[in-house]
Amino acid sequence: MRRRVCPAGTCERTYARPHAALRPGVHGYRGFRLSHAGPQRRLVIPRGTVSLVIGFGPQPEPDGPMGGQSGEPVRATTSLATGLHTRARHFARQGAVHGVEITLAPWVAHQIFDAPMSELADTVVDPVDVLGSGFRELTEALQAARDWPARFALVDSALVRWTRSAHLGRSPAGELLGAWDLLVRSAGTIAVRDLAATTGWSQRHLENLFREQFGLTPKRLARIIRLRRALRLLTTGTTPADTAYACGFSDQAHLTNEFTTLVGMPPRRFLAARGTEGLPSHWVAG
Repeated sequence: MRRRVCPAGTCERTYARPHAALRPGVHGYRGFRLSHAGPQRRLVIPRGTVSLVIGFGPQPEPDGPMGGQSGEPVRATTSLATGLHTRARHFARQGAVHGVEITLAPWVAHQIFDAPMSELADTVVDPVDVLGSGFRELTEALQAARDWPARFALVDSALVRWTRSAHLGRSPAGELLGAWDLLVRSAGTIAVRDLAATTGWSQRHLENLFREQFGLTPKRLARIIRLRRALRLLTTGTTPADTAYACGFSDQAHLTNEFTTLVGMPPRRFLAARGTEGLPSHWVAG
């Protein structure tokens, strides 16, 4: 477990790994306590994982609801569940918040959520809608817990219980997980027809299974994987031209167009905003 506090003392984050029985499908926990008085905005980049945020502190003010990329209003609550998303989203809040974020592989979310993952793609929902009363009970227990180790232990117990009680029919086939791993290992560059061939399924059957259990087709997931690799290279100093070549884009213009579509701004503007405009480190997430 590790803890980070911003210099102003208005934000505190505590990170922990889930219990070994939950890995690798449950990626990690991030406890947070943010006490900024004014409005805050956060840009969340597509990342190929499902996020479950449990808020157990003060709620945002009514004039500070969370919103999606197009600015549509979302219920003012600090608890939310998001499926895989294919566009960057802006979340806004007003006032202090306190809670924990759980990052899940999509097939784990499919096991414990009472919904096909395709219904959660590119959307934000109330966790009660997909987890039922067990979510309320966990929220109340987290709110009463004395410290972060106790809270993370509660999350471990709940996730172990939910995954064990999940219907066996929701467990992904080994071939499907193998296709996911191959897509990731190829950095999103393998052709869908070649991916399907490794499973022995038709391309259409593979796409239907990806949509049901992961939320997106292999082609759409590949775009996110390439974006994540491009982000890592660009933020460590690789030039856009070299990044485009390394990530399988046809040229720099192709990278710029794809980046703008998924993030909402071209790479150079993103890097300038991230590094030179005085934006806080938590401006970008995902």
